[in-house]
Amino acid sequence: MADNDQDKTSKNEKPCPKCDCSGGAPAWMVTYSDLVTLLLTFFVLLLSMASMDEVKFTAASSSIRDAFGVHSKPAQIDFSLPILPTPPISKFAPIQNEMATRVYKRIESQINASKVPEDIELIKKDDDTIILRINNSVLFKKGQATVSPTAYPLLRKIADIIRPLPMRLRIEGHTDSNPISNRKNGNWDLSVERAVSVMRFFKKSDLLPLDRMAAIGYGSERPVAPNTSEENMAKNRRVDFVLRANNTIGIGPTGAKAGEIPL
Repeated sequence: MADNDQDKTSKNEKPCPKCDCSGGAPAWMVTYSDLVTLLLTFFVLLLSMASMDEVKFTAASSSIRDAFGVHSKPAQIDFSLPILPTPPISKFAPIQNEMATRVYKRIESQINASKVPEDIELIKKDDDTIILRINNSVLFKKGQATVSPTAYPLLRKIADIIRPLPMRLRIEGHTDSNPISNRKNGNWDLSVERAVSVMRFFKKSDLLPLDRMAAIGYGSERPVAPNTSEENMAKNRRVDFVLRANNTIGIGPTGAKAGEIPL
C-alpha cells in the first residue's frame, strides 16, 4: 500500500529545469574594472600633488562659462603679491673697497716704476675713492689755465694708468685764497678752466673717452691746509684726479670689462 502511494507521488513530480546563467561576471569585466580603478587613483594622486593657481583657474572657468552662454560674475579671489625683504644697504660695499685697494696698489707700483715728479701724491679715501694729486706748478704756469707743454708726458702717463681701470674720473681744480684780479670770478674761474683744460687735453689726444670724465672747479673752497703760509698755499694749488669704482661704464675693447679688475 505504501509502495503504491510512493509510486504515485514520484509520477506526479516534475523535473526542475536547468539554469542557463553562468557563474559570476565575465573575465574581461574584472580586468576592465581594475584598470578604471587604477586610472582613477592615478588622476586623484596627480590632482592632490598639483598646485592650483586660483587666479588662472577662476579666469579659465569664467571663460568656459562665457563660451556656453552663462554670464555670471566670477567669485572674487583675494590674493596679494609677496613682498620680499630687501637686504640692508651698507654705506660702503666690501667688494668695492677690496677693488679700490687692489687698484690703489697697482697705481702705486706704476708710479714708483715710472719717472714722475715728486709733487704727485696718491691718496686712498675710506670709501672706494682714489685721488691722484698733482701740484699746479707741474701742469700750469703761474696764473695760466693752459696746460704747459712740459706737462704733456706726465699727463700721458697718468692717462695710461687710468685707461684700463674700471673707474670714473673726475678732474678737480683747486687754488689758494689769494685773490686774482685779471679774471671775472677770480680763483673759482681759474680752477674751472684748469680742470677743463686737462680734460680737453685727454680728449684731443685720444687718451681717455669723454664719457668717462668730468671736470669741476672748487676755487679755494676745499683747501688741504690752512692758507696761512706760502708752503700751505702751494699745497692748495693743485689738480686732483679723483677715481671712483664704476661697474656700469665700458672701458673699451682693449681694456677691462665693467666690474673687472685688470690685475
